[in-house]
Amino acid sequence: MSDKTLALSNDKMIAGVCGGIAEYFGWSKGGVRLVYVLLSVLSAAFPGLFVYIILWLLMPKKDSL
Repeated sequence: MSDKTLALSNDKMIAGVCGGIAEYFGWSKGGVRLVYVLLSVLSAAFPGLFVYIILWLLMPKKDSL
């Protein structure tokens, strides 16, 4: 069993959502941020912004784990 937990990153530009996802999967933080922005822009921004806010509210802070 892995003890990895999806949590907000301390290395953040806004809330740490993209950074937390990148840390969890072992991906580049810049790459995840770029993909997020591209997907948001190509989907008229609203769904991407809505998902980001939901994840921001639901993901625990790394400090509180």
